[in-house]
Amino acid sequence: MNVGPISGASVDARRRGGRKLAALALGVMLAVTACGGGGTGSGSGPDDGKAEDSTAAQSKQSEAVIGIAPKDGAESVKTSGALKVDATKGKLTEVVVKDPDGERVDGEISGDGAHWTPSTHLAASTKYTVHAVAKDSAGRTAAEDSGFTTLTPKNTFVGTFTPEDGSKVGVGMPFSLRFTRGITHPEDVEKAIRITTEPAVEVEGHWFGNDRLDFRPEKYWKAGTKVTVDLDLDGVEGRPGVYGEQTKTVSFTIGRSQVSVVDAKKLTMKVERDGKVVKTIPVTTGAPGTETWNGHMVISERLAVTRMNGETVGFGGEYDIKDVPHAMRLSTSGTFIHGNYWGGGAFGNYNASHGCIGLRDTRGGWDKTAPGSWFFANSMIGDVVVVKNSNDATIAPDNGLNGWNMSWEKWKK
Repeated sequence: MNVGPISGASVDARRRGGRKLAALALGVMLAVTACGGGGTGSGSGPDDGKAEDSTAAQSKQSEAVIGIAPKDGAESVKTSGALKVDATKGKLTEVVVKDPDGERVDGEISGDGAHWTPSTHLAASTKYTVHAVAKDSAGRTAAEDSGFTTLTPKNTFVGTFTPEDGSKVGVGMPFSLRFTRGITHPEDVEKAIRITTEPAVEVEGHWFGNDRLDFRPEKYWKAGTKVTVDLDLDGVEGRPGVYGEQTKTVSFTIGRSQVSVVDAKKLTMKVERDGKVVKTIPVTTGAPGTETWNGHMVISERLAVTRMNGETVGFGGEYDIKDVPHAMRLSTSGTFIHGNYWGGGAFGNYNASHGCIGLRDTRGGWDKTAPGSWFFANSMIGDVVVVKNSNDATIAPDNGLNGWNMSWEKWKK
C-alpha cells in the first residue's frame, strides 16, 4: 500500500522544516544578541541615554562660585564690616539682604561684578537672610542662600534731641543731638543720620566735642520748611564696644520768620516778622562789667515764670529773684531775654542787667500789653535774637543753640 510511505515522507519533511525554522530563529536571535553586545561594549546600549543626560547637565551647570561671609548660621556677627558677598569665575547680578520684617539692606555691586558690600551698618540682635545670584561667562546662573544673626551689645548709647517730634519752631532752630556716651567714631554716627527737607536745602552737621552733633543749613531756614530726620543708630558702633540703639523718625516744621535785633547802645529791640519790623521795644542789657554777649542767639526754652539766682551763674548772692516773668533762654551759660518788673526807668535809658536782656513787665505778668508779656506771647522756640553793639565778645557757637555764629566753611569742617 502507498499510504505508509507517503505518510512517513511527510513526517520527515516536517521535521526538516522545523529544524530549518529553529536554525533561522536562532540565527536571528544571535544577530540581535551580537548587535546588543556590540552596543554595550561601546557605551551606546540602554544605559547610554543616562550617561548622555548626565554629561549634558554637567555642561549646563554654571561655573560661577558665590561666597558669602559670615558663614551660614553664624551668630554674634559684628554690625559693620562682617557682611560681604563675592563671586569668582563669574559676576554677581543680584544680592538681596533682608531683616525679619522684609526690609532690605542697601548695598552695591562693584563695577567688575566681583563684590557686593552693604552701604550701611546692620541692626543689632537681628537675623538676616542673604540671597545672591551670579552668572558665568556663558550666561549660566548660580545662586546661594545664607543666614546669620548680629551681636547683642552689652553697652549702648542714645541721642537726646531737640526740637521735639511734631513741633513748630522758628527759623533759627538747629537739629541738635546730645549722646549719652562720648563718640570716637563720629563719621559712622553721622552717616546713620539722614535729614531731608521740603523745599530741599543743603544741611550739614557739626560736632561740638564728642557728645554733641548739630545740623543746620547755611542760612536760617525758610519759613514753612518741613524737616524730617531719620535716626538709624541701632547697631552703629559709636565707640569700641558701645552701640547705638535708636531707630526713630523725627519731623518738625519751620513757622513764620521772626528775628529780633537788639542794639545794646541804642537800648532798643526791633522785632522783624517775615522781614518787616512789627514792633520796636525799649530794653536794658548788661551793665558795664557784665555786658550781654553779641551775636546770633536762638530761643531754646520758654518759661512763663522762673527763679533767677546769681549763685547758679557765678554772681554769688548779688540777686535772687523768685518770680521772673516771661523768661526765654538764649544760652547755656544763663543768658535770657525776660520780663523785668524791678528795672524802674532803665528800659531804653541805660544798661542795668547782669547780662540778660530785660523788657518792661509786671510782677505776675498780668499786663498782657507790657513789652515782656507781648514778646513772650509772640515768640516760639527757635526764634532768633541778635545782639549788636555790646562791649562783650561774640557768644560761642556751642553756648546754647548758637551755631549761627560760625561761618559755613568752618561749620562744614
